[in-house]
Amino acid sequence: MAFTPKPWPRKLRSHEWYGGDSRDNIYHRSWMKNQGLPADLFDGRPVIGICNTWSELTPCNAHLRDLAERVKHGIYEAGGLPVEFPVFSNGESSLRPTAMMYRNLAAMDVEEALRANPVDGVVLMVGCDKTTPALLMGACSVDIPAIVVSGGPMLNGWFRGERVGSGTHLWKMSEAVKAGEMTRADFLEAEAAMSRSPGSCNTMGTASTMASMAEALGMALSGNAAIPAVDSRRRMMAQLTGRRAVQMVKDDLKPSDVLTRDAFENAIRTNGAIGGSTNAVIHLLAIAGRIGVDLTLDDWDRLGRDVPTIVNLMPSGEYLMEEFFYAGGLPVVIKRLGEAGMLHRDALTVSGETAWEQVKDVKNWNEDVIRPVERALTAQGGIAVVKGNLAPNGAVLKPSAASPHLMRHRGRAVVFEDIDDYKAKIGDETLDIDETCIMVLKNCGPKGYPGMAEVGNMGLPPKVLRKGITDMIRISDARMSGTAYGTVVLHATPEAAQGGPLAIVQNGDMIELDVPNRRLHLDLPDAEIEQRLAAWSSPIETPKGGYARLFHEHVQGADTGADFDFLIGGRGKEVPRDSH
Repeated sequence: MAFTPKPWPRKLRSHEWYGGDSRDNIYHRSWMKNQGLPADLFDGRPVIGICNTWSELTPCNAHLRDLAERVKHGIYEAGGLPVEFPVFSNGESSLRPTAMMYRNLAAMDVEEALRANPVDGVVLMVGCDKTTPALLMGACSVDIPAIVVSGGPMLNGWFRGERVGSGTHLWKMSEAVKAGEMTRADFLEAEAAMSRSPGSCNTMGTASTMASMAEALGMALSGNAAIPAVDSRRRMMAQLTGRRAVQMVKDDLKPSDVLTRDAFENAIRTNGAIGGSTNAVIHLLAIAGRIGVDLTLDDWDRLGRDVPTIVNLMPSGEYLMEEFFYAGGLPVVIKRLGEAGMLHRDALTVSGETAWEQVKDVKNWNEDVIRPVERALTAQGGIAVVKGNLAPNGAVLKPSAASPHLMRHRGRAVVFEDIDDYKAKIGDETLDIDETCIMVLKNCGPKGYPGMAEVGNMGLPPKVLRKGITDMIRISDARMSGTAYGTVVLHATPEAAQGGPLAIVQNGDMIELDVPNRRLHLDLPDAEIEQRLAAWSSPIETPKGGYARLFHEHVQGADTGADFDFLIGGRGKEVPRDSH
């Protein structure tokens, strides 16, 4: 896509605050100068916000203060004025009930901070799962020049000579303890190996997936996604991003110029190639809604269906993000897509170059980590969207992390009314369940949990695990961690708490999953389903107040991105009236 930079110099947004000698201009400048800033920094040069999700309560992002300093270096070098500011940091590992509940809150924080402050462009400092989509959503709603720099993944974990993937091995080892294959003492010893450096998950979990999505969308510099957090090249990337942000303001290169339909299609195919998280579905739908691109679940299925998964990373494969970086990282994957005719080569990126120009000369340094198509982990990767009378608006499944023998299966439903019901029953040796059954979890969607927690990858019953069984079909309206694996059907919509058909499934009902034909069917007559729905009433109470009530009353379904109904679309960068 051709982009024509606007002439420079010209009047910027920040001029409304700092340009001129009126009482109001002097008011704004004089207060800024109490930080020791020289007068010539307010001479009309671009003011670049550094929107930082640093927080010691968000371990994945706890090193972002250091990276922000490198961004500042780059901004100063390019002739801009950097101003760092904090926004709500929704960390996955500590925040309850789930970080997803606060993604929209963080996006609101970002949007209002950008619109109300004297910034001409912004560097989005992200890392942990939900911080990337939240900051992109907020920036899209304002549509000033914006660029992403990620915090990067942790180094590999190692335990007794084996790679330990953050999250992925947590699930595996937890199941092994329940199966009697691992002692709790060994599990506790392995804990020290799971998170051995700063950074986000070292698997292709949601954090690494969303860093990859930012790069594939063209909203980050090429190579940003995979550099480990502690590698010196991560700091260099931050500095180069700061420089680029200044030039983007001079050119007036905005998210709406980059985030076209072609960009989203490139990202969806990239997600299939990397074996990316199912969470990317919700987040890209929400980002598209903010920027005005008509993206649907059907697009995810259509565009990803024939994309081979070629990145051999946990949870789908065997390696971790450190090896992915050494092999060449995401640019190699994007090049492969371009060579296969699966890339919109002319899609514009924040670098000012096209998607193809950035990657056409890169090389793959490890073909076991980034495989050739003929040795793909899964010939048809992507995200499968299944529909039927159990999920009329769709549900999603990650084929690269699923068991091939379960992709077509008919089984008896074992139902858990909510996550507490599951926890109370799953360890009961008298529970009527075996490996042929289908586990069904209700009331864990956006309204139901609330927030749509990552509980969809339900652990299997101990008595099944002891048989050596490692996977069963699980269906819910919840999400699952991007680090998780298994034949797990997620995001069933409409959700149970809104009276979707999932709400009326009973123990003993037969369910058919047919992934090749994209079918999810509850084997009941239509009249029986209608009769049960007519007798159904929601077990979910409306929260009394606060953000929880705002969330409950305005969150939309997972099939459209779980954004708030009043936040969809942009509201622009118009400077608010001065109150002084």
